[in-house]
Amino acid sequence: MSIEKQKLYNEIETLPEELTNQVINFIEYLKLSYIDTEAPDSVTIKSKKELKEKLQKGLDDIKSNKIYSLNETFAKIDNI
Repeated sequence: MSIEKQKLYNEIETLPEELTNQVINFIEYLKLSYIDTEAPDSVTIKSKKELKEKLQKGLDDIKSNKIYSLNETFAKIDNI
C-alpha cells in the first residue's frame, strides 16, 4: 500500500461514524470526475444544448435505422 493510501486509511479510521457516508459520497464524486475527464467527447455532455443535440442525433439515427442491439452497444462501450 502506498504512503498516501495508508494516510487516507488512517484518516478514515479516525472519522466519526456520522461522516462515513459523506466521505463515501465524496470519493464516488471524485472517481466520477476523473472518469469524466478521461471519457471521449463523443460520450460526454457538458451543457443542455449539447444534450439536446446528442438526443436529436440519436433520434435521427433511429429514423435512419442506424441502430445497434444491446449487446453491440455494450461491446462498443467496453472498447471506449
